[in-house]
Order: sequence, then structure tokens, then C-alpha cells
Amino acid sequence: MNIDLEKLVAMMQALKEFEISELEIAQGEDHILMKRGPSGVQVVTAPSAMTVAPMAPPAFQQHAAPESAAPIVEEEEGTWVTSPFVGTFYRAPSPEAKAFVKEGDEVRVGQALCIVEAMKLMNEIEAEISGTVVRIVAENGKPVEYGDRLFLIK
Repeated sequence: MNIDLEKLVAMMQALKEFEISELEIAQGEDHILMKRGPSGVQVVTAPSAMTVAPMAPPAFQQHAAPESAAPIVEEEEGTWVTSPFVGTFYRAPSPEAKAFVKEGDEVRVGQALCIVEAMKLMNEIEAEISGTVVRIVAENGKPVEYGDRLFLIK
């Protein structure tokens, strides 16, 4: 296998920086699978004849609504607040603090609703309209993707 060491190091740094647990690359007959775990990054090489299912970064792979969550009804009235990017959703500014808002709370334009952490930056998401928080769909501490519904405000 002929791989540029600088590219390999850059890929390993990306695994850590973006908190990706697995990265798979296939080029011609060469195949590289990198896995990041508690003990660091592991690199496995194999011929491309090996059948491996394509993988997505964990933020996309593990994002599923919990079974206990109520299904989202498209006809619900109100305005959805959506995630402006991929990250981790937090309802409060710190683990010991109370949530920014809860269902039934009145909110005003510019009021902080939550935090979405992206690449180690804490980004406050603010209400763009005034109204009542009808639903909170996202789960605290769970990944969200760009465009995911977070809150319904009526």
C-alpha cells in the first residue's frame, strides 16, 4: 500500500478533532479503515476485495428518535426552531443549571432556547419569534443534524 504519511496523520487528527469514531477510505485496490476508541486510533489496511459496508460519521449514524418520543405530526401549528448545524444539543448552559426553557414557557425574540455544541464551540440558539414553547423534540446531550427540529413555538 502506497500512502502519504502526511495524509494519514491528517486523517487521524480529523478523527480526533471532529470526534469521528470510524473513517473508511478505499482507492483502487487499497483499503484503509481507521477506528478511534479509548486507546487511540487504530489503522487497518486490507485489499479492496474485502466487502465492507459504507460508514457515516457517528453524528449521522447514531441519530435516531428515541422510542418513547412522540411522533412529529406535520400538521402541528406553530414555527419550528431547527438546528443551524450538526452538533450536540444541550437544554441548559451547564449540567447543574436549569434548562433555558421548558414546554409551556413563554419566550420572546432573542431569548436563548438551548445550546448546540459544534467543534468545541458552544452556540446559543435564540428564539426568532415570540410565543409559547409547545414541544421540545431534541434530547439533551444527543447529536442533532443541520435542519433537525428542536422546538415548536406557537
